[in-house]
Amino acid sequence: MILIAGLGNPGLKYNKTRHNMGFDCIDELAKKYDIKIREKKFKALIGTGMINGQKVILMKPQTYMNLSGIAIGEAVRFYNLDPEEELIVLCDDIATDLGDIRVRAKGSAGGHNGLKNIIEQTGTQGFTRVRLGVGDSFKEGALADHVLGHLKKNERALAEEAFENAIKATELIIDGNIEKAMNDFNKKRSKE
Repeated sequence: MILIAGLGNPGLKYNKTRHNMGFDCIDELAKKYDIKIREKKFKALIGTGMINGQKVILMKPQTYMNLSGIAIGEAVRFYNLDPEEELIVLCDDIATDLGDIRVRAKGSAGGHNGLKNIIEQTGTQGFTRVRLGVGDSFKEGALADHVLGHLKKNERALAEEAFENAIKATELIIDGNIEKAMNDFNKKRSKE
């Protein structure tokens, strides 16, 4: 079983913001594999299903971004999962351009408070993450406004491209091909 958690903030006010790219990607994955995310468990919304022959749990923690690890940690312990082998986290990333994704087998939080909390709650940095770029085009001191801001109409197409690539990368990871996922997707898109 693999737990795939998308990070974001609950509530309509945060819907479709940059910080909720993880939630949006989980929604697209759920749509593709006809997985209903309706059950409330572990302080999260979850749905179970199959992807490429592997049983998965799709999760959208409802604890707000900075406490995402609470829901994920509870699920990891309940199902006795090894987070280094059976956890994939989808989240936003300001260090990556909008439209690009970065796949990592492990690593630090890199300043992302949601990832920091997951590391604290699971006791490891060794979980897989797919980071969806939101870019860093904001003025000094305006990080919160940037990540909590809504994508402009012309940016939405880039986000959709990132979701598509993140789903392909996640499918490769589920199949045990994380190296291929990193090789295929950890390069900048050609800017037209």
